[in-house]
Amino acid sequence: MNQLENQAQLDTLKQEREAVLILFGGANCGVCQTIKPQIDNKFSVKFSELEMVYIDCEQLQEVCAQHGVFSLPVVQVFFMGQKFIEKVRGFSLLELEQEIEKTYVKMKR
Repeated sequence: MNQLENQAQLDTLKQEREAVLILFGGANCGVCQTIKPQIDNKFSVKFSELEMVYIDCEQLQEVCAQHGVFSLPVVQVFFMGQKFIEKVRGFSLLELEQEIEKTYVKMKR
């Protein structure tokens, strides 16, 4: 999972890639640091075309605010530049996986 440094990188990714998962987190967020490798390990195998990136909201507060992220963690999933899924704070990785799978399979057809 690559860490983004600015809004321009994120805009480019959303334009160039069909599927993008963004994890908004922070270095001091224990839940964020726990789910980051879990998402990366599990989803990178199952959804090979899903580009996964991490944004540290402690460093990029302006980018997080532009995306409506005011609590952590937040996962947003974009397909063809449009946000399809958003999970905030307490969410199940299994539920997230199932939601991604529904849209991902339709996209692959």
